Amino acid sequence: MARFAIIGLGRFGMTLARTLSDNGAEVVGIDTVREPVEEARELMTLAVRLDSTDEQALAAHDIDKMDAVIVSIGEAFESKAITVATLKKMGVKRIICRAESDLRSKILSAIGANEIVYPEEESALRLAQKLIAPSIVEYFELAEGHSLVQFEAPREWHGKQIIELDLRRKYEVNLVAIKRRTPAKGPEGKVVYKEKIIDVPRPTDTIESNDILVIVGSDENILSLPHD
Repeated sequence: MARFAIIGLGRFGMTLARTLSDNGAEVVGIDTVREPVEEARELMTLAVRLDSTDEQALAAHDIDKMDAVIVSIGEAFESKAITVATLKKMGVKRIICRAESDLRSKILSAIGANEIVYPEEESALRLAQKLIAPSIVEYFELAEGHSLVQFEAPREWHGKQIIELDLRRKYEVNLVAIKRRTPAKGPEGKVVYKEKIIDVPRPTDTIESNDILVIVGSDENILSLPHD
């Protein structure tokens, strides 16, 4: 089971926590304010009120053992920066931090953030999809709750015909195209991929190991697809 910690339970953090929890992840929520912590206790594995700049308090809840820690603190930049530095010192392997400007993004990256999220550009739902389903390589929101994604074909689908997968019945999604990538030798012996688009997949077409599948459906159904 994937394990995440979310520091800062504003609207972005709460939406992220709810989506991750609904998709089976173990989520620990952290904030300094009592009200969102109380609300979050019904949504996630654990919600605690503590100072995220306190290394001992974070270690007491095994925050350093999480698959990723998302720092979703709002405008309190000093607290956010110290939190990121503390997480880096603790050895957290993946620190994702929201930023409100390019300058702050550069500072947070220099301190130790592995990834930066701009809340006005990337929704909490989209970030949850990336965390739960890293095999989704591209995402386009079509309407609220519905998306088109480019999705790395999972191993269990390799060698199977599309008709065998029965995607509409099993997952209620539609396969609209296949981006077929064929490995070839490039400059200096490096592997490069030649791409071919199959824009009208046939039921008898077989899924290959390097295929990228273009799928349309509800966000909930897309997240239910198998992911390597």
